[in-house]
Amino acid sequence: MPVRAWVGLGANLGDARATLRAALRALEALPRSRLAGVSSLWRSAPVDAQGPDFFNAVAALDTTLAPMELLRQLQAIELDHGRERPYRNAPRTLDLDLLLYGDLCQDDPVLTLPHPRAHERAFVLAPLGELAPALHWPGRQETPPELLRTVHDQPIERLDGDWR
Repeated sequence: MPVRAWVGLGANLGDARATLRAALRALEALPRSRLAGVSSLWRSAPVDAQGPDFFNAVAALDTTLAPMELLRQLQAIELDHGRERPYRNAPRTLDLDLLLYGDLCQDDPVLTLPHPRAHERAFVLAPLGELAPALHWPGRQETPPELLRTVHDQPIERLDGDWR
């Protein structure tokens, strides 16, 4: 049975919009997976970092890939688009975060699910809330719109509804 995975997309270097569109095409081509939905495009200032504003979105992916294999596939897509990791929270050509994998909760040195800081980030909660406003965060009672109210100090702007 496929599992619904939620993937955060972000970019703030180069032609970020074009890179995000290419990343969506790569997600559509993942083996044993189906792109089930994509949020609008959003713009946000970097959180705990420097650099230009980010363009962000969230994608819903129905997949039979195991979580670690899905993470490896996402990291390969990042590398294909010039992702470098010179330091934590560095500006990036492409960032693909595995936010949620069904209701799975795991704390692993390589992959923590749900993503450990996603519930504190407007750039995740706004697009996720657009796609799944009634979703309950695993291990928490709040929905994305409820969690978004707790980070009202992080400005975010909805840009394009159909940016793909």
